Amino acid sequence: MIVKISSAGVSGISAVPVDVEVDGASYSGEGAPPFHVVGLPDKSIGEARERVRAAVQNASYDFPGMRLTVNLAPADFKKEGPAYDLPIAVGILTVSHQVDADSVARHAMIGELALDGRIRRVSGILPIALSLKKQHVKSLIVPEDNAGEAAVVEGLDIIPVGHLREVVAFINGNLPIEAFRADIDSYFDHAEDYGADFGDVKGQESAKRALMIAAAGGHNVLMLGNPGVGKSMLSKRLPTVLPRMTLDEALETTKIYSVAGLVTKDMPLITRRPFRSPHHTISDAGMIGGGTNPRPGEISLSHNGVLFLDEFPEFNRKTLEVMRQPLEDGTVTISRAAGSQTYPARMMMVAAMNPCPCGYLGHGTKRCVCSPRQIAQYRGRISGPLLDRIDIHLEVPSVDYKELSGGAVGLSSAQMRAKVQAARDVQTARFKSARKGLHNNAGMSDKEVGKYAELAGPVKALLDTAMESLQLSARAYTRIRKLARTIADLEGIADIQAEHVTEAVGYRTLDRAEA
Repeated sequence: MIVKISSAGVSGISAVPVDVEVDGASYSGEGAPPFHVVGLPDKSIGEARERVRAAVQNASYDFPGMRLTVNLAPADFKKEGPAYDLPIAVGILTVSHQVDADSVARHAMIGELALDGRIRRVSGILPIALSLKKQHVKSLIVPEDNAGEAAVVEGLDIIPVGHLREVVAFINGNLPIEAFRADIDSYFDHAEDYGADFGDVKGQESAKRALMIAAAGGHNVLMLGNPGVGKSMLSKRLPTVLPRMTLDEALETTKIYSVAGLVTKDMPLITRRPFRSPHHTISDAGMIGGGTNPRPGEISLSHNGVLFLDEFPEFNRKTLEVMRQPLEDGTVTISRAAGSQTYPARMMMVAAMNPCPCGYLGHGTKRCVCSPRQIAQYRGRISGPLLDRIDIHLEVPSVDYKELSGGAVGLSSAQMRAKVQAARDVQTARFKSARKGLHNNAGMSDKEVGKYAELAGPVKALLDTAMESLQLSARAYTRIRKLARTIADLEGIADIQAEHVTEAVGYRTLDRAEA
């Protein structure tokens, strides 16, 4: 007898439908009957034989004395992880006539089995649910802890189970289980509860202004300032002024977290903009993703959010350089011998660094002990091509204690976010008929800058004069126009004005003049 059960396996942030085929044949030989798992399984799936055997027996079912062959089809797709335990166990119980064969065909299932028959959560349940829905599956049996995540997929009945006995009783019609319903609106109720607010920041109005511009156009930022001026504090508040995530953005971000095993039962849908802050000792694979079977790294985990790199020059040079392509394309492709995976990586990068190795260059009271050569070497750790992908160079000044103790309260995050949202709405309308994937001013190509950030004669002359007198690099030219376009959008002005260009030029302090 052959039984086929629908399941799926994760591939990148997508999933591939997998049929778990179980064949049971009579066995009259000596010793324990053979139990084989084929179909390109990894080691963890090979070990499923012992997990399944123990789970079936400890759940008080008879493990059949048959020759068992389990095939995971398609055979050319690499299967990994323990998520096939449940369909394998149910298939074995079906071929041994302990589960109704007609009923089992109506359900897909996924889940890891404990030795006592309990069903544990698995990673990647959201892309799995989305994939099975496309295959017109109507019912998906999942671990209880995965139910909230899977249920965000509409049109698919999610059956939460906690033990193998529950699955058998449900399929045999002896235990009714209501399909889990997700209240997606409730997941967004606390989407703006970041626990931080720009209204708490005093005395850094120019920095807040620059970060609001960055948020409005999706621009990357590099902040320079002495230790303790508030670079980290400002960066952590940047997600609070970004537009609220849409459902599509939330689903795309959640898929990444799902395959990385970072979705929790309490928050099954990522509705807050991610903020990732890896330590400067992170490896290349940790930053962009990797492993034998590639998994997403920090640059993808910050998709639709903010990637904060503190102590920017202290990161390994190679680690920083591998970020250049993802920053430009908004995706990262990881190639290994077993195959390649492409993950989304459309985020804002915010980097912070001291102005010199000792940190006190330009400080009001403390003396810098660095030589000009040391300062040049320190800043030179950031390559020109990487710096080229950072639109705003922001100098964060020290704040007098009097401003901290009695300074006026500036704009709150809610007020700044309203301005940012208005500017983003303008860009959405502007790029509606443009190329796919263009969402904000920072993503414009040189050709698109010429079309959407056109400068009138006097304004262009002003920029030309600034380029020559300040000896700005050629790469700064389009960056300034992008920034000026965003500043004009924030002001609600259709045409870029001279003051917009002037402000944009002020954010290019680290540009190196072309030789």
